[in-house]
Amino acid sequence: MDILDHSIEQEGGTRMKIGLALGSGGARGFAHAGVIKVLEEGHIPIHMIAGSSIGALVGALYASGISTERLYRLASVFRRNDYIDWTVPKMGLIAGNDIKQFISVMTKQQRIEDTHIPLAIVATDLQKGEKVVFRSGSIADAVRASISIPGIFVPERWNGRLLVDGGVIDRVPATVVRDMGADVVIAVDVASVKTNGAITSMVDVILQSLDIIQAELASHRIAQADIVIRPPLERYSSYAFTHAKEMIRIGEEAARQQLPTIRQLLAKKGFKQ
Repeated sequence: MDILDHSIEQEGGTRMKIGLALGSGGARGFAHAGVIKVLEEGHIPIHMIAGSSIGALVGALYASGISTERLYRLASVFRRNDYIDWTVPKMGLIAGNDIKQFISVMTKQQRIEDTHIPLAIVATDLQKGEKVVFRSGSIADAVRASISIPGIFVPERWNGRLLVDGGVIDRVPATVVRDMGADVVIAVDVASVKTNGAITSMVDVILQSLDIIQAELASHRIAQADIVIRPPLERYSSYAFTHAKEMIRIGEEAARQQLPTIRQLLAKKGFKQ
């Protein structure tokens, strides 16, 4: 995949870069695959990707060369329990080794700096309260850190740091993809507070609490994006991995509704394909 083959140029030859920021949201992140598919079909190029949590996972798989068709197949057969390795609770309920191995296999042990599409993965330094942006190193290590939901996954230890979910500090990393050099930033926000839903377990309490906290924190960062796609996923739990096909379809519909706005923005900036 040569991303330059799909570049958009301004009249006069100036090259424009479009960046995609994929946000956290647990199982709702299946919708990211639907958004990417529609952008492809609409001939909207993706020159760089930044992702937090499930956005980091989907973004890393796509940036490493996995097609949207294969993403769809993976989502349809993904079963949460196949990648849950329970551990004695100390800093988390899930050790995270199984999902890390899955990521390593799927990305063929690629490094971030070697992906087909430039990639950034966001995690949170639990001890320093700082954002950590991976632009190099093992994809599996970085994604494993980025998906480490506090209280659910054991934090990832990396270079003396204790890392947890990127969504804790930057739910939709629009500013990260802007810093990567994107002229136009398309952000995809799949996190929603599930209202009136049943809360019956410790996992439900943790995930719902994170959704509520992140909703307020994310608002000013998402404002840095040029386009924000928000698939309406409020009725789904971030733990609802059995509804992948439905959430992909909702992602497709949300992206399709935004295609005219994206094209208008590109035209306004004087760029042509």
